[in-house]
Amino acid sequence: MASPFLGFAGYAAAALACALLAVFLALRRRGTAVSPMLRVALIGQMAWAATMSAVATGQLAATALAPLLEASRSLLWIMFLIGLANVRPTAELEDSGAARAEPAADNEVSRASRRGLVIAVVLATASAGSELIAAGPGMVFAARTLNAVFGLVCLEQVYRNAADGRRWAAKYLALALLALFGFDLVMYSDAMLFTRMNEAWWTVRGYANALLVPLLAVSAARSPQWKLDVGVSRQAVFHSAALTLAGGYLILVSAGGYYVRWFGGEWGAVAQALIVFAALLGLAMVAVSGTMRARLRVFVAKHFFSYRFDYRNEWLRLTRLLAGGSPQELPAQAIEGLGQPVESRSGAIWLESEGSYRFETGIAWRGERASIEADAPLVRLLREHEWIVDVDELRGGTDETNPGSSDGTSLQHGLVLPAAIANHENSWLIVPLLLERELIGFVVLDRPLAPQVFDWETRDLLKAAARQIASHIGVQRTLEKLITAQQFESFNRMSAFVVHDLKNLVAQLGLMTKNAQRHRDNPEFQADMLATVENVMERMRGLLLQLRAGARPVEHPAPVRLVEVIEAAVRSRRGLRPEPIILVDGDLADDPEAATFAHRDRLERVIGHLLQNAAEACGPDGRVELRLRRDGDRASIEVEDNGRGMSETFIRDKLFTPFQSTKAHGMGIGAFESREYLREIGGSLEVRSKEGAGTLFRICLPLAMGVRGK
Repeated sequence: MASPFLGFAGYAAAALACALLAVFLALRRRGTAVSPMLRVALIGQMAWAATMSAVATGQLAATALAPLLEASRSLLWIMFLIGLANVRPTAELEDSGAARAEPAADNEVSRASRRGLVIAVVLATASAGSELIAAGPGMVFAARTLNAVFGLVCLEQVYRNAADGRRWAAKYLALALLALFGFDLVMYSDAMLFTRMNEAWWTVRGYANALLVPLLAVSAARSPQWKLDVGVSRQAVFHSAALTLAGGYLILVSAGGYYVRWFGGEWGAVAQALIVFAALLGLAMVAVSGTMRARLRVFVAKHFFSYRFDYRNEWLRLTRLLAGGSPQELPAQAIEGLGQPVESRSGAIWLESEGSYRFETGIAWRGERASIEADAPLVRLLREHEWIVDVDELRGGTDETNPGSSDGTSLQHGLVLPAAIANHENSWLIVPLLLERELIGFVVLDRPLAPQVFDWETRDLLKAAARQIASHIGVQRTLEKLITAQQFESFNRMSAFVVHDLKNLVAQLGLMTKNAQRHRDNPEFQADMLATVENVMERMRGLLLQLRAGARPVEHPAPVRLVEVIEAAVRSRRGLRPEPIILVDGDLADDPEAATFAHRDRLERVIGHLLQNAAEACGPDGRVELRLRRDGDRASIEVEDNGRGMSETFIRDKLFTPFQSTKAHGMGIGAFESREYLREIGGSLEVRSKEGAGTLFRICLPLAMGVRGK
């Protein structure tokens, strides 16, 4: 058993050392050189040590005050740490300028300090109150253990997030408080385990606290202003908060299990084991829940930080995301990049294409996929104002978790959404993608897992991210155009070689013609001439098939009867198997006005190209139909087969892309050239296909009468 005098001497030495340091700091005070909170903490430490020395001698008054001073001592040191973490350096305040003068007061008493102070006061109250109401040694020691744990958490945040240059001044402070709270943690956890205080530990505690005072003095000398330039990262707060909640939860469960075991009779041990198992299972379920993690992030952002987002991490994350995928993955990456900061896990993107905004892709999107016209009210609003549309506000159902998001003068007031978005009940935000003043697309985000506050900060972050995403998409489109131009340049170079081959063939025919004057009656020469002509014809046909799409007629378009050009196209493909079945509406067969302005040979080649593709797709045993119909002042020519069909991805990405071909000897420019020529004469080419069911190509052309009227 330890001698009472040893305990008295240790705690008296700690009280004297704290008193001397407090007097020294008070005499040394120059303006705001020393934080008043340090002096208050030292005075509290001194009062606590003096009281403990009196307790060692058996004084009843001191014994009654001991619980209150025990709790106050830990509380004051925790408040000092919270104050350090919340004070901004003088240099930073000078650099911030007048632009940040307004939120400076809020930084002094930030949400982080308020939350920390509340936790510290609750733990101190539990520590003092549990002993005053005689709750039992187990509860008293548990409360004081939690006090020590929270003190270590605060110390870890202050030291870990201090700049490297500031840690030199803070390391002795950190060492002193680490020893102070660490000693308490070991002593009280031991007492909680054995439900009694170890007298040797209690006696040594006084001497240990006395030895810590010189470390505090060194830190005070090194950092007279106690402004450590601490910036607590959101990840650190998130993980610390998660660990604190999980630890508190397990301690409460353990206390409940201990109570059940103690008072539960013969079923107590079974009930305790079941409670602990259920608690661990519940904690695991919460840990793997995306919704719970999202709610915890929102809680940390709302209550521990003046700004909700860590902008440096958001910028780095988005940069890594956009740089880490292929061009085909860029639309999905755009949805993910905008959705992550606001915890939205699903959405869709529309990109500009051929005068409208086409659905490109989606992540877990269950809404419609219809295209949206370029002159729709939503598109005009996004293009002219770069406004992020809050769909909930537009519907008149602003969530209570988004106070202040509604604005009576909002630009979106009275906006009518396209059906593809309005009919999707989970739509939340519509974010425009602008490149300079060009709207290249927009992203629709679904509602997040946890309710989010959509305020100015969220709006600015999404706008900045959308600008970065739009620049990536713009660069990708520019690269695709550059690659296409380079391919056409290569094609033109190849044409020079083809022309050279044609020149050789013409020379071969010229030589044969010259010799025919002398040998035209020779049967062998005649046979050789026929073979040569046939060979040259086949070679020229092959060259012409390659060059046909690149030929540009010099003459102007003229009226061409559609029935005649269809019949000519079929005749030019007479050897096809299966033979096309021609179906013409009755009023078009003999109507001389059923004509369009075009180049007869080029339109014939377009139709012949579609017939050739249809025959190759369905094989000799398939079916190919060629239909001519009237639709008002326009005519439609349809080529339909029952062949293998094409996928939606192939149609979107490859069918009309130059130099993309699935044929062994194809160049991949037939479909592209056909579509471009039809657009040139005012028509269009549409395609509808399904894998394994066949393909339908529809040519729409203005009738000659309609063209003259215009």
